[in-house]
Amino acid sequence: MTMKTVAVIDIGKTNAKIALVELERFEEIAVRKAGNGVKDDGPYPHFDTERLWRFILDSLAALNREHPIDAISVTTHGATAVLLDSSGALALPVLDYEFAGPDALADEYDKVRPRFSETGSARLPMGLNVGAQLFWQQRMFPDHFARVATILTYAQYWSYRLTGIRANELTSLGCHTDLWNPATADFSSMVDQQGWRPVFAPVRRAGDVLGPVLRQVADETGLPPETPVHCGIHDSNASLLPHLITRQAPFSVASTGTWIVMLAVGARPVKLDERRDTLINVNALGDPVPSARFMGGRAFSLLIGGDPPPASPEAEASVLENGHMLLPSLPGGSGPFPTSSPRWTTDEDRLTPAERLAAVSFHLALMTATCLDLIGARGEILVEGPFASNEAYLRMLAAATGRPVLANRLNSTGTSLGAACLVAGAHVRTGAEPVALQMPVAYAGYADLWRRLTAAHVQAGSQ
Repeated sequence: MTMKTVAVIDIGKTNAKIALVELERFEEIAVRKAGNGVKDDGPYPHFDTERLWRFILDSLAALNREHPIDAISVTTHGATAVLLDSSGALALPVLDYEFAGPDALADEYDKVRPRFSETGSARLPMGLNVGAQLFWQQRMFPDHFARVATILTYAQYWSYRLTGIRANELTSLGCHTDLWNPATADFSSMVDQQGWRPVFAPVRRAGDVLGPVLRQVADETGLPPETPVHCGIHDSNASLLPHLITRQAPFSVASTGTWIVMLAVGARPVKLDERRDTLINVNALGDPVPSARFMGGRAFSLLIGGDPPPASPEAEASVLENGHMLLPSLPGGSGPFPTSSPRWTTDEDRLTPAERLAAVSFHLALMTATCLDLIGARGEILVEGPFASNEAYLRMLAAATGRPVLANRLNSTGTSLGAACLVAGAHVRTGAEPVALQMPVAYAGYADLWRRLTAAHVQAGSQ
């Protein structure tokens, strides 16, 4: 059977969408979106999986009526595990990784977690290490945890809901979980020490077809019963995959969303600093990739809001001329400056909305450049996601790194198209085009000053 369209279930931390991708043109032809909220009832803040499931089924049905769906693929954010009981129901709610509960057992967890040299997984706060989530859940809810029959990574939970087949997957296990050893391509030593290995579902490749949709899913959505469902992939690695397929190393990808995640293919050898949120990811081919991250999209929302003003070249020029800067870092606890508090070098209340937009965009570009340097990135920089349309961000990123910047302007995220690459027959293209930008010398000067002021700011905060 020739595959023409794939429905991609794309669950981000802030938003969820179902995108229909036409494989010959390799572009989204229809999209349905919904917010991804967190529920505060129950034992701890958790994702509303049943609301998401209803959205998935309704969207698949609606999209299939418009364009017949030939296959399904899944991509989700990381830092999330799903605990199932023997009946396949949730043994515990799916914990929101921004919940600080696991920090209460941080000292105990630090004694059992593997070294960074084994996993390439940096120690992160809250539930950002899946191992810390499991450790906390096992000790706080021992009766519930004793009923856990299967642990699934998050994308594979949705594949399971569609097919009834339980699996885990490399890119999701290899993203700062503390659970995976990239060098041996096996679970980390902690998984065996804690006795968790027997309850982890088998590990599959992202592109593996797990099976057809369940009869109940077919009946409810109108999908053909033979519709194949692919195992699925971690979202940042989904953004990377089209470039892995079509581009020669070295290059790096900045996948922008709630998190800005940078992955460097063919990086120069550097010693990663786990204290600065650098880590090793595992790509869809099973290879380790030096990576770094910070909550750039979250910072943008906190500083600008959901309705940004129009960009203004005049405001951008004013910010450059007057040296209006935001020093890192917001929000705290992660990124390359996890312990530094944000500071404006100017009276932020006197900035116009357009000037504030320019200064924040510059700040996020300079944070991105810092992360790329930390992971030894070389070659072209490919920007995916919402910031691919932010000219101020792109200009400052090019000035700060001195390297070519390409932007994917064809679609709002690279994750859906990346997940579509898992389906045989996809005519993969990236949509990444060189950014032709006018960059006066002032941009490089601004970047140098930001770096010097940031170094002083971080040093003062550590004293």
